[in-house]
Amino acid sequence: MSKRIAVALAATIGASIVMSSAAQARPELVDVSGDYAPGTIVVKTHERRLYLILESGRAMRYPVGVGKAGKQWSGTTKIDGKYLNPAWSPPSEVKRDKPDMPDVIPGGSPRNPMGVAAMTLAGGEYAIHGTNVPGSVGGFVSYGCIRMLNDDIADLYQRVPVGTTVTVTR
Repeated sequence: MSKRIAVALAATIGASIVMSSAAQARPELVDVSGDYAPGTIVVKTHERRLYLILESGRAMRYPVGVGKAGKQWSGTTKIDGKYLNPAWSPPSEVKRDKPDMPDVIPGGSPRNPMGVAAMTLAGGEYAIHGTNVPGSVGGFVSYGCIRMLNDDIADLYQRVPVGTTVTVTR
C-alpha cells in the first residue's frame, strides 16, 4: 500500500470515527434552574443547547445549532406540527440569498436540511429539526431554525406532543 493511500485511508477512518461519535450524541440529564413547567422546551441560544424540562429541577439537554448573526430570535411559541422525513421548501429569505435553490427538496434527500424529523413552530417559518450536516450542530448556523443531530431530534420527537411550549432565549 502506498503512503498516499494509507494516509487517505487513515483520514477517512478518522473522519468516520469523529462523525459517528458526533452523530451518536445522546441527551444529558442535567439540573436546571428557572420557572418553566415540565414538558416545556427551552432553547438557550447563547449556550447552543436545548432543554426539555422535566420534574424536580431536571432537564434533558441536547446540543443544537441556532440562528447565525442577524437571524436569531427569542420568544415563546408552540410546536404546531410534527413530520418525519419532511420535504422542505426554502423560506423566501433563503431563496433570496440562494436563488438557485430548488423550490422543494424531497424528504430523505441528502440535500434536505431538515434531516429525519421536524417540528414546526407556530407564528413563523421556523422549526426544530434534524440535519444532514452534523458538524453544524453547536454553531450559529441557521436562518433561525433550531438544528439538532438526527438521533437527538428523533429522541425529542418521541418525547413531546404538538402543542408543546417552546421558549427561545438569547
